[in-house]
Parts: sequence; C-alpha cells; structure tokens
Amino acid sequence: MRNRIYGIETEYGLLIKDNEFKLDPVQAAIRIKDHIFKSSRLGVLDQHYRANDEPPENGGFLLNAGRIYLDMGHLEYASPECFTLTDLVTYDRAGDTLIQDAVEELGWRDSIGIIKNNVDLETDATFGCHENYLVGRGFPFDEHENLKLLSAFLVTRQIYCGAGRIGACNPHPFRDWEGNFVEEAEANVDFQISQRADHTPKEFYPWVQYNRAIVNTRDEPLADPSKYRRIHLLVGDSNMSEFATAMKMGTTTLMLELMEQGIASPDWILAESVETMQAISRDQEFKWELVLRNGRHTTALELQIDMMQTARKHLAGMNRETDWIINEWDSVLNDLSKGPEALIGRVDWATKYWMLSEFRKEENLDWHDPWLKSLDLEYHNINKNNGLYWSLESTGEAVRKTNDEAIEYAKTIPPRGTRADGRGELVKTLVDVNSKSLYLIDWIGFRFGRNEEPFLMLDPFISYKEEIRNYLQNMEKHGGRESTPYTGAQ
Repeated sequence: MRNRIYGIETEYGLLIKDNEFKLDPVQAAIRIKDHIFKSSRLGVLDQHYRANDEPPENGGFLLNAGRIYLDMGHLEYASPECFTLTDLVTYDRAGDTLIQDAVEELGWRDSIGIIKNNVDLETDATFGCHENYLVGRGFPFDEHENLKLLSAFLVTRQIYCGAGRIGACNPHPFRDWEGNFVEEAEANVDFQISQRADHTPKEFYPWVQYNRAIVNTRDEPLADPSKYRRIHLLVGDSNMSEFATAMKMGTTTLMLELMEQGIASPDWILAESVETMQAISRDQEFKWELVLRNGRHTTALELQIDMMQTARKHLAGMNRETDWIINEWDSVLNDLSKGPEALIGRVDWATKYWMLSEFRKEENLDWHDPWLKSLDLEYHNINKNNGLYWSLESTGEAVRKTNDEAIEYAKTIPPRGTRADGRGELVKTLVDVNSKSLYLIDWIGFRFGRNEEPFLMLDPFISYKEEIRNYLQNMEKHGGRESTPYTGAQ
C-alpha cells in the first residue's frame, strides 16, 4: 500500500442538561470555542473570512495543527493531517479532550453534554463525521465504475463501522431536488446499525449538505491539484470506539488501494446503493441481505469477506499497518456472524445494542421509551463521568489503538510526517509571542501582512518545519512588514 494521509472532521451535538443554564446551545458553543483560543491559548483564531458563514474569529488553528470552529452553530474539530492510523485515532481523541477540558474549565461539567454522534433523536437533525484520504491525481475517481465500487464498499462497511441508533426517520427534504417531492411514510424501526443511513439520499453528488451522497465527488484537494486529490466522505458515523475509527479509515484506504491498482472486482457493484444502505442499517435480524448488479443475491457480510480476502491476497506484507488492518478486518468479520455480544468493545452499534437491550429487559421498557433514547445519546457523551462508552475503557473491555498519555501529548503537539508539523510550529510561534500581526492561515499555507508573499505548503507529505523557522527568522531579521518575532521555540 502506498503512503496515505488521513484526516477526520467531527461535528458535535451540544445537550443542555441544566434547566437553570442561561445559554442556548449556540451561545455555549461560542463560549467553548473562545475559551480554547482566548483563555487557554491553545491556538490562534482566524482574522479573516473563510466563507460567507465563517467570519473572523469563527474558529482557528490549534497548537496540534488541527482546527476548531463553528459550523452552522455547532462545534466542529478537524484533525491535523496524519500519516498513520494510530496518529489519526490519537488526534481524533485529542479533539474530544480539548473540548471536554474547556467544558470543565468553564464549570459546565454537569450543565451540558458534548455528544459525539450524528443525529438528534428529538428533531432528526443530523451532523456529520467527514473522512479525508489523500490520493494521487491519477486516481480513477471520475470513472463511473469506480464510484460504484467505492459505493458498494461504503454501503456494506457499516456492519462494523456503524454507531447505531434507536428508531428511524425519513427527513430527505431534497431527495427529489431535480424532480418532484415525494412524501414518505415514517418507518417503524426499533434499532438500526447506522446513524447516517437515513440521511443519505444520493449515491454520488458534489455537495456536502442537503443532497448528501454515499460518495461525495467534490474535487477540493487542499494540496497541489496537479499531484493530489482528496477523497472527502461524509457517509460514515462518528465512532466512540478507537477500534471502529481505525477500521473505518483503515479498510477504506485498502479499498482505495484496490481501486487504484485496478484489482477491485466489478462483481462487487450493487444493484441499488441508496436503498440497500438503508435496508442493511434497518435490518432487525442482522442478516443484511442484498442484490448485486449482476443479479446475484448475497449479504453485506459475504461481500465484505470477499473484499477483505482480495486485500489479503494482493496487499498483505506491504507494511505493518496494512497487515494490522487486514488481520483485524478478518477478525471482526468472522465475529459478526456470532452476534452483537461477540463485538462488544470494538463495534459501536453492537456495543450500544447490547447495553440498551440489557437495560430494556431489566426495566421492561419499549425501544422508543424516552429513558432508553436518553441512554442512546449518553453512549456518545465525551464526558468520561457520564458517557456510557467509557465504562468499557475503565474495565478494559474496549479495544484501544492509542493511550491516554499519547492523547494528552496530541492536544498541543502536531503529528510528525506531514505538513501539520510545520503548521504547528507556526501556530506555536504566534501563541508564544501573543502576536498582534496580521496573518492568514489555511491548510495549504499562510501569509503575514497584506502584501507579503504567501508561504505555500502544497505537499502534505513535507513537514516544512525548518523552512517555516527560516522564513520567520528572516522576517524578523529584515523587519518584514507587520512581522512576527521568532523565538526559536522547539
């Protein structure tokens, strides 16, 4: 497997738990963001508009080279560019920790909950988890057959990547954006394995809102467009399980490798992707039956096993990370046939299903009881004193990919091996000197002042750390316009 760079973006729900709490969710989110940047000084806020809905100080870059910002009123964290799955999981968890730290430092631990899930069970509003994978510009992404192949993989991977939820909804207000609106009857579903399946009405589409697609085709590389392309996916659920996050991203990058090498089989293509995705998610018996384009009837589990075995045949032995993905992919697929209890601590939907089922039996509750729905949300609470998931880590039942010490480190230190290392150097310098200079920072570079030439970081595989240090030193030496002093921080 060739080198990849990963990134993950998490949109958080914010639940007001105290009736006496004086702020609404948007106001609370703004205060949390400001605390991180202004009080804790863990990064620098944007001084410029990033988009029409992102004014100055709407968010900024962190010391760890990721971003925290507000997106349509809710908090969002974007990890820095990561070179390994372990780094990715660590920096994803670091974002959760930064936000929960701010909540506690503001004295709000018992007043609000930050929820790392994808659906509001009261309003059916959805918020996303966005995956990013760097591929070469020559990646066959514009070919219809390859889009269909990736779609087949994403539709069926939910059997081990889904976060699970009680109930269902048919929100799709723009399902027929280009035709006539069709009102759909509400389905009666007790539990389903994916949170995003009901909110994904298209197979392919470039937009990220309203007409969400299984495969987002927008071409925004955030790198040298002549060399790279960024695959930006928004079909997946936010995972609490470190193992599930690693498998979600790891198996997807192996599928991209099979596509890039021309090994992925056209026999994997589904007869219908959107309906199959929803049917798999809502299958109350966990059989996950489907029909392929060639007319063959099979299951999501059997199709994933075929994909895994193809990856083992062609990709095994390339490096340790690839072998870890293949071996764990094989293991989790084997255990899926044994039922949810065999997956506790690895697969979020199965863990949640087991927890809720046990509680439901003890209390003789209906699946749609408000008490049970509140526990559904509490599974995703990032507060370790309240969130149901954390009991698995405390007892050692959760399979981990990182550790608490590494997460603490990742809150303020960027990952190595990518341009995040250099960006972190820049942010640290600005924080250390409490700079009042004019600056503009983006994923692909930065600029000081209004007239200085931008410093471009178009290759995500290059650190740029030494180059940035030299650039800052030269600016100070030559008294550059509105220059930023360089302190030589290590």
